Amino acid sequence: MSYGNPQDRATDDTAVAAFTGAYGQRATSLPPVAIVIAAYNEEGAIGPVVKALPERVCGLATAAIVVADGCADGTVKEAAAAGAMVCDVPVNRGQGAALRLGYRLARDGGAAYIVTTDADGQYNPAEIETVLAPVVAGEADFVTGSRRLGSQETKDLIRRAGVRFFAGSLSMLTGQKISDTTFGLRAMRAEVTAAVRLEQPQYQASELLIGVISHGYKVAEVPATIHRRRVGESKKGQNPFYRLHLPGVNNLFYGMRFARVVYGTWRRERRRNRRPERPQGPDAAGRAGRALGPQPAGQPEPGGSSPSGKARIGPVDSAARANGSGPGSAETSASSATAGSSADPAKRT
Repeated sequence: MSYGNPQDRATDDTAVAAFTGAYGQRATSLPPVAIVIAAYNEEGAIGPVVKALPERVCGLATAAIVVADGCADGTVKEAAAAGAMVCDVPVNRGQGAALRLGYRLARDGGAAYIVTTDADGQYNPAEIETVLAPVVAGEADFVTGSRRLGSQETKDLIRRAGVRFFAGSLSMLTGQKISDTTFGLRAMRAEVTAAVRLEQPQYQASELLIGVISHGYKVAEVPATIHRRRVGESKKGQNPFYRLHLPGVNNLFYGMRFARVVYGTWRRERRRNRRPERPQGPDAAGRAGRALGPQPAGQPEPGGSSPSGKARIGPVDSAARANGSGPGSAETSASSATAGSSADPAKRT
């Protein structure tokens, strides 16, 4: 994993050391599935969310990791009391930075799969199995839920229009049909998060999705549900006047910043794809092996095999699959499964 900001690396290194020191072997011997949650001042919401998480998904044991992103309330104590392993970061950097740290903790701890969900209780924990199942089955490397394929309780017409607009924009830019770019309930092979460049402190959902697609990993969507927030208030799109509680203004700021991340990440990935990538770091061997494309069934790929014993999917080496058409496309996978920049002033999770 690359860091664009040396201070971010230093902050993460310190947080990882503290987390490992606090949990010892538990932190370095995680079960196969790590459920990562980024939280900022979610006292009253985070406890019920953690308690509702399943202990086993797709027959695999789970562990909850909450990254407390500079919380100034009782989020840390509440999450720990509910049974989560908590990484307490003293400075608020944003949801993207918190999730990036959570991915690293999951990988370092040996988890094979990572699931993300939000700390506000808007996602149904019973749907974690639906999102993770295609990944465990070897049908996809990365799966995201979609409110447009499933259901949503929000009545905010501006936000609904925004979801459609950015889904269409990202689909056009990447050639991969995506119906929901911001859904927080997602599942992926843990190693995918090491191969993709993640540097956005906020609005990381689109950066991750574009990175996964541009690296050629197999992406799928499944129907899922998003509920209304029942505790606290949304921190998305906070503006300099956010204490005035102006939803329309917040949506405008959110859209502007989200668009900047989408188009900025797309341009960055296009430049990367135009030049040979030099493998760096401990994950280089795995990436080099995956670059050779999928291996025959039952044959381990260069760089290792999945803990399930199945050959890993690896990046898609077919233009048809990369563009979301033909066998293995997002539509096919979805149907089978159901049968900010670093200067961003909004540092909220």
